[in-house]
Amino acid sequence: MPDPGRAALAVRHAPVAGAPRVALVHGSMDRGQSFRKVERRLVDLDLTVYDRRGYGASSAAGTATSIAEHVEDLLVVLDGRPTVVVGHSLGAVVALAAAASRPGTVVAVMAYEAPLPWEPWWPRDSAGGRAVGAHLDDPPAAAEAFMRTMVGDRSWERLPASTRAARRAEGRALLAEMTAIRRPPAPLDLRRVAVPVLSARGAASAPHHRRAAEVVATGVAHGELAEIAGADHGAHLTHPDEFAALVRRTVAAVPGRRRSSP
Repeated sequence: MPDPGRAALAVRHAPVAGAPRVALVHGSMDRGQSFRKVERRLVDLDLTVYDRRGYGASSAAGTATSIAEHVEDLLVVLDGRPTVVVGHSLGAVVALAAAASRPGTVVAVMAYEAPLPWEPWWPRDSAGGRAVGAHLDDPPAAAEAFMRTMVGDRSWERLPASTRAARRAEGRALLAEMTAIRRPPAPLDLRRVAVPVLSARGAASAPHHRRAAEVVATGVAHGELAEIAGADHGAHLTHPDEFAALVRRTVAAVPGRRRSSP
């Protein structure tokens, strides 16, 4: 029988006949909507964007308790069709793990600052670490603490009350994936990723995010490191032109694929 949770995933597909297929996977406490600026710069590509389980319009799909479940969700969305997968933050971990699992479907990956909290050098006081460490029994508080760390107290407090409430309601999904990504065994073995990978980072990003991008680039079989000048962890929001250019660069890296024109 079909999984009702996966059936409830909110997916947007903008088909373009004959164009390379690209899927965009968002990070923690985010939703597909955050890629809108990037999408507007990639209208000639066949784009698929979705809200991951537990977030945004996919809240009704319930909560994934492992990264493997998020991988399965992504593979269901891709439906076996060869696709370049672009992942931001935790979405990049999902993309890389899917590539290791199904290289015939995930044919290349752009991973923007994939977090690696299972590594011993990863700081315990990162946004995810604080959420898990201080608010494990209070999902709404964990969500708020995460958002305050990521966007700052002033930006959080300026959000409409309805938006803050919606984000706090996603705390269960946040805690589930922040716990899963830290629980042994590691959810991703970079050595098993055989497809081309463009690992990207922002020049102004936190040191652990910058280091993680380098580890990904050197840890996969066919990796390359790229950097967006002036950007931090939210490059898809602040530097959509540069982010979109890296998506095209990843598409061009697929064997047999000609470079797509802007």
